[in-house]
Amino acid sequence: MCWSATADLWAGLGISAVGVASLASVRRPGDAPLAALPLLLGAHQIVEAAVWHAGGGTGPATLAWAVIALPLLPLWVSLGVLTSARPADRPRLLVPLAVGLATTAALVYRLATRPVSAEIRGHTLGYAVDLPYAPLVLAGYLLATVGALLLARDRLLRILGLLSGLGAAVCALLWRTEFVSTWCALAAVASLLLLVWVRGRRPVASAGGSEPGRP
Repeated sequence: MCWSATADLWAGLGISAVGVASLASVRRPGDAPLAALPLLLGAHQIVEAAVWHAGGGTGPATLAWAVIALPLLPLWVSLGVLTSARPADRPRLLVPLAVGLATTAALVYRLATRPVSAEIRGHTLGYAVDLPYAPLVLAGYLLATVGALLLARDRLLRILGLLSGLGAAVCALLWRTEFVSTWCALAAVASLLLLVWVRGRRPVASAGGSEPGRP
């Protein structure tokens, strides 16, 4: 996925197309953030193609990539899982949302005060940003993204969380210094499962009626 500008571009276009189809299939307003996730991640891969073409560095494409990957995703995913959940399931999902908000705030501050750079390393891209307490920030990031999905009641969302968590472990082992880039690429592919998820959802029943279908 991150092996070249061409691979990122075509993968990004394909994943974005699935994201459009997923968003068009929404029948519950609260499902829209998660349904749009493949579109966001597909666009993210297209931005990374621009980073390749720029030869890495600290330009606008690198900053745009970092904004999506770092502060935006933990808030987007944790909020999306919360809004798609049934009211009775939402209290426990406030924990990853709160962690996501704190992680996003820390990462926004860091990107606003420190440069982020990209370096081409063979067939991968490495991104560098000066993060204090990096292990703590990473733990918060994973809790807000992978953790929120694993806490969802919906089976397909838990599967997505499991795939994302396993992918994070594999990317950390194989591409330690390129972890963020490779994991975001894997998450983009895994997010295609959301098209199946959103198409299996039923509209919320009218007031006084019971909600058909699975939650």
